[in-house]
Amino acid sequence: MRGHLSSVKGGEPDWGGQLGSERSGVRMDEDVLTTLKILIIGESGVGKSSLLLRFTDDTFDPELAATIGVDFKVKTISVDGNKAKLAIWDTAGQERFRTLTPSYYRGAQGVILVYDVTRRDTFVKLDNWLNELETYCTRNDIVNMLVGNKIDKENREVDRNEGLKFARKHSMLFIEASAKTCDGVQCAFEELVEKIIQTPGLWESENQNKGVKLTHREEGPGGGACGGYCSVL
Repeated sequence: MRGHLSSVKGGEPDWGGQLGSERSGVRMDEDVLTTLKILIIGESGVGKSSLLLRFTDDTFDPELAATIGVDFKVKTISVDGNKAKLAIWDTAGQERFRTLTPSYYRGAQGVILVYDVTRRDTFVKLDNWLNELETYCTRNDIVNMLVGNKIDKENREVDRNEGLKFARKHSMLFIEASAKTCDGVQCAFEELVEKIIQTPGLWESENQNKGVKLTHREEGPGGGACGGYCSVL
């Protein structure tokens, strides 16, 4: 399901009734552990929308237009035997859309911060996005994932070790990916959700009366849903 967020009314997003109608018109999965709000942030043109479409629809459009305002998609996934419904928000990177920021960050449990490995300027500006996240995020234990996108291209300007070092410095998960080839995309979202589920304080309060029960698994030597491909930092 894809929606478009064009305005903010009274400080809250205008969902156009789409997510609400889904909740009321469609029977919710009884075995869904929780619903999580995931944000995708980063500079314009780094491939945020492409990552989202590859994950939710398994499609890639090289001519995808820039996001206007905020878009969102909903997808239910299963990680370690636990089902989670993800409401994934994809924001425009342009400065002129920053008025949407406070409502966009409110209540988020996970954030995917994206840069383009072929554009160093998008990597340099990561600190600005982290400052914005710290300013507007309403949770202290939010899980952050750093994604270096477009590894399918040859003109790389940011080395993998640079991304890894930045992620370690800021206690973030890290992975490199390509929305075009699909490399690392599924892993990024699954690893993020797994870490959120392992942090009950992020979602348990919203499920106190639902009788949900977390399913635990035994980790293999690699650890993590992606066999150690993501770095849990």
